Formats: sequence, structure tokens, C-alpha cells
Amino acid sequence: MREPTTAGRDPAFRTGTEVAALLPWPELISAIETILIEPGGFAPERTVHTVGHPSGNDVALLMKPGWVVGEVIAIKAVTFFPDNGQLDLPTINAGVLLFDGMDGTFLGACDGNELTTRRTAAASAVAAKRLARDDAKRLLVIGTGALSPMTALAHCAVRDYDIVEVWGRNEDKAREVANHLVTHNITARSVDDLDAAVAEADVITCVTGATSPLVRGALLRPGTHVDLIGAFTPEMRESDDEVIRRGTVFLDTRDDGSISGDISQPLAAGIMTMDDVAADLSELVNGHHNGRSSAEEITVFKSAGFALEDVAAARLVFRQ
Repeated sequence: MREPTTAGRDPAFRTGTEVAALLPWPELISAIETILIEPGGFAPERTVHTVGHPSGNDVALLMKPGWVVGEVIAIKAVTFFPDNGQLDLPTINAGVLLFDGMDGTFLGACDGNELTTRRTAAASAVAAKRLARDDAKRLLVIGTGALSPMTALAHCAVRDYDIVEVWGRNEDKAREVANHLVTHNITARSVDDLDAAVAEADVITCVTGATSPLVRGALLRPGTHVDLIGAFTPEMRESDDEVIRRGTVFLDTRDDGSISGDISQPLAAGIMTMDDVAADLSELVNGHHNGRSSAEEITVFKSAGFALEDVAAARLVFRQ
């Protein structure tokens, strides 16, 4: 445990652009792996508050705290304004505060949107390191939002892909994402036939707000890794029951990962039980589970995000 820091320092604020520069993929992936196995890490249950709005449509305020004992304490505050899309504004906005874990002094604040998208993508890459085949060459990204290029870049940091394909309901947006990836020296293209792309992919990552399945398990080749990120409520779902039947299921955390429709609906239907969850992300990283067991195994990773990922990213942002 380190010594308390000196009082009187000036707290810093990091913009989204600064956060992006301070969270390169190799370092961020390593930071998340580290916090999952070091002692003292804790993430209590998030709190959600309903907030009135002049429009009559309630909005939400979420607070997600986490800490490493004797190191740092962080809290992320998130607002959800469902009507913002009509105003061409993000529906989710976030900020992160970081405090010293020894003396409680305020270290700084940073843009939480950039931090959240990057740590979410990095956590999926942490799982893919252990669950995707070493010889995986074709990555399919389903979705065209802010997480789409982030997830592709994070996955490409842990595997060398020959091609990255992007599918979205809006073909123009899919092309934009693919063209953006090309500027990062990634061979990428948009595709318009989702089922055909699913059937040919080695790794599939979903970053959508879908409420009905997009990935059909009957199409998966043996050895495919399916990464489900987008769904975070019981009504949202990106994969069908056959994906769960055929795959070995891993969650980022059992409590949060089981809330989304990808897991909660098969649980309610009796297609799976929580005993069928092979491991959570911490168990994968600390070696309690060895990850992929064969070249033919279909693996499924469902993430909902949890506060220790935010702590790891914020600690990295303010490491100076």
C-alpha cells in the first residue's frame, strides 16, 4: 500500500479527446486485466433514479461507484435522456470523478462518454484474448454507433484479422465505420447480407440497441466467438436461443450480465440456468477458468459493464 499523497494539489479535468489519447488499447486492456485480479477491488451495486422532465417523459440518473482499497475511489454518473435522439444529441452522457484512496483528496474529473466506450470495447477484447481462436481471421461488427469502431479497434489489438466486416441497418453508416477503420490501417468493408456474414465470421461482436435477435445460432460455424455488448435491459436482445444452446456462455459479472435479454430470456424459458455460466471475466483473467477448450467450441461473452472497468480506466487517465 502506498503512502498518502500530499494535500493541496490541483484537480485536473480531462476532455474526451484527452481521455482517448490517455487510453491506448494495449495499456487499457492491461489495466482492466490488472484490476480484475489485484486485491482490494470492489464495485457495489449501481443506483438508478428516475428524474422528472418538463416533457412528461422521465429521464434516468445512474451512479456507479467502485474502488481499490488504499488506491483510488471512483464514481461515474450517467444520465439517460431517451428523447435526445430527436434533437441529434446523445441519449447517454456521463462524467467520472476520481479520489485518492488513502487520503480522500479529489484527483480529477473526466469525460465519461469516451471513457465508457473505450473501456467497454477493451473489456470485450480482454474476453476475446481467452475465448476467440488464435487463428481467427474474420471479424464481423454488427452495429454502427459510437461503440462500433471502438470495438473493432480493441479486438484488432488482441488478434490479427485479415478482414473486418461491418453490418448496420443503415448501409451508409456501415460504410462510414468501415472507412474509418481503414484509416487505422485495418482492412475493412461494409456488408449488406447479415446472415451470410454471420455464417462466415470467426468472431462476431454486437453493439446495437436491438430488441429482437440479429445473430442466429443455427448459422454459427464451429469455433465461432460471439461477443454481445449492446443489450442492457431484459427487453433488449442481440442473439437468439440457439446461440445460447450451442455456445459456452461467459459473463462479465453474473449479476449484471444476466439482466439483459440475451441471458434473462433464455433463463426464463428454461433454456439455460445460471449453473450453465462457465465463468465471469475475473475468473477468466485470474485463470480459474481456462477459456476456450477446443477449436470447435462456440463461445459466447455477454457484457453489461461494471464499475471496476471504469476505475481501471480512470486510474489510467490520471496516472500522472
